[in-house]
Amino acid sequence: MYKLFFHLVFKRMDPEQAHHLAFRWIRLAARVPVLRTFVAAALAPRYEELRTEALGLRMHGPFGLAAGFDKNAVAIDGMAMLGFDHVEIGTVTGEAQPGNPRKRLFRLVPDRALINRMGFNNEGSAAVAERLATRTPVFRTVVGVNIGKTKVVPEAEAAADYVKSTERLAAHADYLVVNVSSPNTPGLRNLQATESLRPLLTAVREAADRTVTDRRVPLLVKIAPDLADEDVDAVADLALELGLDGIIATNTTIAREGLGLKSAPELIGETGGLSGRPVKQRSLEVLRRLHARVSDRLVLVGVGGVENAEDAWRRILAGATLVQGYSAFIYEGPFYARAIHRGLAARLAASPYATLAEAVGADNRKAAQ
Repeated sequence: MYKLFFHLVFKRMDPEQAHHLAFRWIRLAARVPVLRTFVAAALAPRYEELRTEALGLRMHGPFGLAAGFDKNAVAIDGMAMLGFDHVEIGTVTGEAQPGNPRKRLFRLVPDRALINRMGFNNEGSAAVAERLATRTPVFRTVVGVNIGKTKVVPEAEAAADYVKSTERLAAHADYLVVNVSSPNTPGLRNLQATESLRPLLTAVREAADRTVTDRRVPLLVKIAPDLADEDVDAVADLALELGLDGIIATNTTIAREGLGLKSAPELIGETGGLSGRPVKQRSLEVLRRLHARVSDRLVLVGVGGVENAEDAWRRILAGATLVQGYSAFIYEGPFYARAIHRGLAARLAASPYATLAEAVGADNRKAAQ
């Protein structure tokens, strides 16, 4: 039914307008007590065998919503209602910003992909912090907060900008993510170089610790699939050195060649980050490389081209404790998370592993034997 609706309605709409329309429907449903209970019962069934502990947090399962969908923390309950086990909001910047000029979001339907050059459009860390502080949760879910650099802030002052957001948001975050991998903020990806990343992550860690004194706020970094293998290794080593809690692999790609894209050339040629099916293989490769480097010393989060339960299962076997989706949600619709949970439960039952945790990184362990 949703796929028919997508082709008849959403496909004919501007992608950003369609996003806002769907977003309003989700938020509205989550505000109506009887309706949200019915929707959650249908779309968010719980599987005891999928219960997950990661980052010192307990979750209903391993599958969450990646950053980018709910930039301003306005639909957390709505996304939990649809079955996401954790919701990562953002990217949030130190100051409010409108993002890049429209048109800035493009669907590559034959490739099951998106290109976006949104540019971290959001209301800013002060407004988002206030919203989180006054929020009364309807559904229990883990909330991650993804922070990035304000566009007008020079690279040399990036750490201070991230610290500002950390000081405002850390108290309201179950975990924090430093995003240095979006291609849509000039100079941002330069911060992935370890000589820049080390002082940045150190400053954010210190800010989180002095802001929140009654618990440790887990800190992760999100990296691009375009990093060379040796740079992936360098980030992994740095994360271990600094005592980070995890790495998210991966963000969108600026690559177009060698991905077998089928969409019209004028769409493929749009600038911005490409997400969805075309990044699946490289994201999986980066995840495997990270796990080979860090084993179980860090929590790895697999994201990028996760379309179905098989994709999610492969990420877990490759070393991901948590898995996230976003682009496929646009194409699959409201039954996306339910299908992944059901498929994961079936794959776990058919596997030789007693628990989901036992399956994490199993492929890498076999390869090492």
